[in-house]
Amino acid sequence: MRRLATRMSETFSLGVLDLVPRLNDATAEQALQQSVTLAQHAEAWGYARYWTSEHHDMTELASASPEVLLSHIGARTTTIQLGSGAVLLPHYSPLKVAESFRLLAALYPGRVELGLGRAPGGGPHATMALSGNYLQHVSKLPESLAALTELLEDRYMYEEHPVTARPIPKLPLSLWMLGTNVKSAEFAAQFGMGYVFGQFMSDADGIEAVKRYREGFIPSATMKEPEVMVAVSVLCAESETDALTWSRDMAERRKADGKERSPEQKSGTVSASSTNDTGVDDHNEAVRHYAGTPEQVWSQLQQVSRRLDTERLLLVTAGPDYERRLDSYRLLAKHETGVMK
Repeated sequence: MRRLATRMSETFSLGVLDLVPRLNDATAEQALQQSVTLAQHAEAWGYARYWTSEHHDMTELASASPEVLLSHIGARTTTIQLGSGAVLLPHYSPLKVAESFRLLAALYPGRVELGLGRAPGGGPHATMALSGNYLQHVSKLPESLAALTELLEDRYMYEEHPVTARPIPKLPLSLWMLGTNVKSAEFAAQFGMGYVFGQFMSDADGIEAVKRYREGFIPSATMKEPEVMVAVSVLCAESETDALTWSRDMAERRKADGKERSPEQKSGTVSASSTNDTGVDDHNEAVRHYAGTPEQVWSQLQQVSRRLDTERLLLVTAGPDYERRLDSYRLLAKHETGVMK
């Protein structure tokens, strides 16, 4: 595996958000091995983090348990940060989540980032089968978040008795909230977490959500200042024509299969020439998916960075196949560093 001669620019901290797609009817085993390959190459190319998602009973995805996959990825990498994007907290006991991720943090010291979400992560029947009444659970999310933060700070009490999430790692993990609206941003601020704005899932531009987060941020034991990331869907190719064609083909296939609207279908697929200098399209809507050459995509990422005042970006790339998905990440890394061994 070739390594970049220099690390990525200190201006940006790029990461991978892997939904573990089963591209072109790949088996679950093949999709998971491709995730390992992606994480290993991302580490070699200078990406700062590898995050993976949680989805349930979705035929095209193989990502039901982030903590299990992250343990496997961690054993096959050495330095890249390992994160969940996201553990869907309404489904679970805060103690179980704290124990699972503290165990990861003990296995991979200083590398674990616990990202939380509040979406159901699947259809209604899968959601009910997983945890029963989801709406009831999500209504109690503030209590769950409070319990989780207390557990991670070793100050949780149950019926006036201390309960500790063990093992206790020497280096604490970091805590993040993923979302697409003001509500998730306010939760992140209230509990002193980092905030990840999911632009690839949202019609909003994120400005108001990030503003609310920064203004309302309350420092915590693990995070003293507000920290923002943004998750963006991109596909990079040697030529703009290829990137646009592949993105549109993927969107059409998903539409034909009756799948939920994908990032590529939001306002069509756009290249650098289709948006203004704030990263929105000609109708003043935030764009879910950017496609183009490395230079064009980097231009878009810089616009997103300026708009939300953050250098931390998580990149979601599906790709028409695994080879071209991997190449998209490689091209972006190569363009940023400008030199390879």
